[in-house]
Amino acid sequence: MSQGHATGGAVGGQTVSDEFGVAHLAIANADPDLWNEDLAPASAAARTWDWKAIAALWVGMVVCVPTYMLAAGLVSEGMNWWQAVLTVLLGNAIVLVPMMLIGHAGAKHGIPFPVLLRSSFGTSGAKIPALARGLVACGWFGINTWVGGSAIYVIMNALTGDAMKGAPLPGLGIDAAQTVCFLLFWVLHIWFIRHGTESIRWLETLSAPFLIFMGLALLAWAYIKAGGFGAMLSTPSAFGPGGAKEGQFWAVFVPGLTAMVGFWATMALNIPDFTRFAKSQRDQMIGQAVGLPLPMALFAFIGVAVTSATVTIFGEPIWDPVALAGRMGGFGVVIALFALLVATITTNLAANVVAPAYGFSNLSPSKISFKMGGYITAGIGVAMFPWKLLETAGAYLFTWLIGYSALLGPIAGILLADYFLLRKTTLNIGDLFRHDGEYGGDRRWNKAGLIAFVAGVLPCLPGFLNAAGLVSGVPGIFVSIYGYAWFVGLGVSAVVYLLLAGGKARA
Repeated sequence: MSQGHATGGAVGGQTVSDEFGVAHLAIANADPDLWNEDLAPASAAARTWDWKAIAALWVGMVVCVPTYMLAAGLVSEGMNWWQAVLTVLLGNAIVLVPMMLIGHAGAKHGIPFPVLLRSSFGTSGAKIPALARGLVACGWFGINTWVGGSAIYVIMNALTGDAMKGAPLPGLGIDAAQTVCFLLFWVLHIWFIRHGTESIRWLETLSAPFLIFMGLALLAWAYIKAGGFGAMLSTPSAFGPGGAKEGQFWAVFVPGLTAMVGFWATMALNIPDFTRFAKSQRDQMIGQAVGLPLPMALFAFIGVAVTSATVTIFGEPIWDPVALAGRMGGFGVVIALFALLVATITTNLAANVVAPAYGFSNLSPSKISFKMGGYITAGIGVAMFPWKLLETAGAYLFTWLIGYSALLGPIAGILLADYFLLRKTTLNIGDLFRHDGEYGGDRRWNKAGLIAFVAGVLPCLPGFLNAAGLVSGVPGIFVSIYGYAWFVGLGVSAVVYLLLAGGKARA
């Protein structure tokens, strides 16, 4: 296998087991506030994920309600169906590149994302980007848990003739039954958090073929029921001659593409949390290439095509698959919503629990285990009132997705510049767990990484404040920069980091 360790005399031959029984390598003289069994490098025995398991992981994450609705936001902005699907495909092909590159570190060294950060941000400074990534995941965790709870709510109303519906609760804006369904789905996540990453792998592997089948079955149902996919697929782009937004394609395409990249900008950072268990570099690369771009585009197409058919079937476009399932009637409601529940929990566990669980554990390894980090994630996800984030398509796409991509793009740029250009993929694993090693920086902080991070975020800040409605207007240049937020942040931070840290590159 190709993931040999750079030991520096720091990685012992002994192994220790984490709270789930997974074997990790012991670290000699590790500082207790930097090490626990969950954060330690995965041993050879723990590297059991082949390319099929990693591809299944991605399929399980891709097939979810937010993916289904991605193209909806683009179509509502004026794109025709193929422009929307192509934008989704291109965005995911772009984000696949840093995904594979950053995943290289996990496959080679067996370390999770928070530990990899120590190389470029310092042993203490790494807590800032790890926490930033974790909080974004908490938001996503809440959104997906809300979607799953909504599916349960629809099932209950379909079976009881809407008997579960009631008046919104004060301060929440949702009724009592919605609240209970949300919390029930939340509790289901707790079970998997309790049983760790192997239980997640097991779930993803079993669910991937089922989810693909259900997506294609939904497509077939819509086609047969409507006698074709309807007028929407033949509707021209609003950007063409005579269209409502003639000549404005690029003004929508660029931020739309950035939003598509931003959709998985989170996983592009913490992908080492999974590739650390890959059998080889080949497995992690093939698995990701097979599991991400094409399934994303396929499911986006299913969303557009099925919604197009609903115009004929129900007399109106229904973009929300939960609402669509509720309109199907009969036992089909239960089947469709069961598939939605499976799709939602597989996405949520892999994409939005593992990263913050490791991130919170990294804050205080001696006190916070992976399991406890997962519980903290679940708690914050509830407290963020996720239904508020989904009130409008514009807020979802152009404030939430682009906004956090402006925060995470710089971290990706710094990681890539440090790991590939400065370190040449070589790391002293033992020193990643010691404050007095080469990654301790200035009083445990690597100023180059922190300055580069701020430099990457600042150009996009005015545009974000404008998009979020926190300021009443900014110069047009900042609006344009914000449209490229992830790309600008990645490029600026990488250049600044190389300028500041280049003289300290290891031979």
